[in-house]
Amino acid sequence: MQDFFLWFTELDNSKMFALVLFFTTYVGILLYVYTGRRRTERLESYRFMPLNEGHDDAPKREDNKDE
Repeated sequence: MQDFFLWFTELDNSKMFALVLFFTTYVGILLYVYTGRRRTERLESYRFMPLNEGHDDAPKREDNKDE
């Protein structure tokens, strides 16, 4: 276990670990945002929010309570 900490304290090794960590986090966020039909529909409905502020013709979000 101590060998791992010595390996990790070298700057070249920790840079590679950080790169892999941040890349997998980025890919995970992209998969979370762009997968799932309901989430995609909800995010698409948000794109007109700045333009529809204060108007009654704004798209309404439908909540299904029986799920």
